Amino acid sequence: MTVQHSGGGPAARTLALLWRKTQPAQERARGRKPTLQLDTVVDTAVALADERGIAAASMGNVAKALGVGTMTLYTYVPSKEELLDLMIDQVLLERRLPGPADERPADWRAQVELYSDETRAMYSRHPWLGRVSTIRPPVGPGMLAAREYLLSTMFALGLPAARANLAALAIATYVDSAAGGAAESDLIERSTGQTHDAWWHERGDLWENYFDVDRYPSMTAVWNDGAGGGAAYGDGTREVTADAYRFGLDHLLDGIAAGT
Repeated sequence: MTVQHSGGGPAARTLALLWRKTQPAQERARGRKPTLQLDTVVDTAVALADERGIAAASMGNVAKALGVGTMTLYTYVPSKEELLDLMIDQVLLERRLPGPADERPADWRAQVELYSDETRAMYSRHPWLGRVSTIRPPVGPGMLAAREYLLSTMFALGLPAARANLAALAIATYVDSAAGGAAESDLIERSTGQTHDAWWHERGDLWENYFDVDRYPSMTAVWNDGAGGGAAYGDGTREVTADAYRFGLDHLLDGIAAGT
């Protein structure tokens, strides 16, 4: 499965598309009335990606699903790169993160938990996000809403601006990376038709015929202790993976709190 990258379209054109709802509506030139709404195009692309993977959200497939020609679609979205950015920003906006004037959980940890829960649920609904690199993100309302939310949470904790920024970035990096990994895990099971348990079971000979307890004493100690079962060797269950996520987030927040 090929990883796709966001942020590949022309900057000015992409920004105009991403922020179209915040700008005054422009009077359309004389001519035929548009048969589609851009939101409908993006909705259709997201639905195709949800059902069949990100590769299915091609310009040709989206046009076919909408019952229009591919060239017609290009009059709404000039390129696949811009369509991908629009898709990502739309699903980012699905997260129910309170804005500056909205009520939010009183405790700062609960506010981070809300970000964690909303982000993981978003990736679960749209597992194709796990195959998209956002190193150069779509800088639209969805991304900025999340940044503002986490920054305001860190400011409420009393951190100065520079430390608040680092703390917010650390939380987003941890949560988003883990959510993306979980989405990719689901995608692999779906695309191969094989569960991870079945995949590891096929490689069971590793432990009997190849594993050297003297070479890997720490992994052996975890196994013998019963603390992690197969997770000591990397073949962790979903429960163990969830426990590892919880452990990491709790200690990350403990570290942030200790720095206040």
